[in-house]
Amino acid sequence: MSITAERKAALIKDNAKTAADTGSPEVQVAILSERITNLTEHFKAHKKDNHSRQGLLKMVSQRRRLLDYLKSRDVPRYQALIEKLGLRR
Repeated sequence: MSITAERKAALIKDNAKTAADTGSPEVQVAILSERITNLTEHFKAHKKDNHSRQGLLKMVSQRRRLLDYLKSRDVPRYQALIEKLGLRR
């Protein structure tokens, strides 16, 4: 369910604005999107895992808040991010 350290480092490298950037909204949204995808796959096999489902809903809400923040601050960065990650909005 969780992502490996190598995959997380690759996500940070792909979405970071600078070399030491690990906390920008782009990086956080990319990591959350990866975790959400992994949990979605988990639920295909474990339909009754309601405890993990609650964690999934929290992650989706956190990603939505980060995207709303980014949209309110810098619309071109928001558009570029959702296009890059393939998110619907």
